[in-house]
Amino acid sequence: MTILETTITCPHCRTAFKETMPTDACQYFYTCRACRAVLKPKPGDCCVFCSYADVPCPPVQDDRSDCCRSKP
Repeated sequence: MTILETTITCPHCRTAFKETMPTDACQYFYTCRACRAVLKPKPGDCCVFCSYADVPCPPVQDDRSDCCRSKP
């Protein structure tokens, strides 16, 4: 079962927010609601959820080949 709810934590201000992840695509940008920093994935990660959240994005969870999954 795919988990859609996650907590993403801003690396700049350390504020955490509960978010619902999209099921059909990886999210490349995320704007922190506290400090307004625009987050981008870390090198090798497909999306901001894989980089800064406590649960990876749905395509990675489902191991779908249509996603640009995290690279080793």
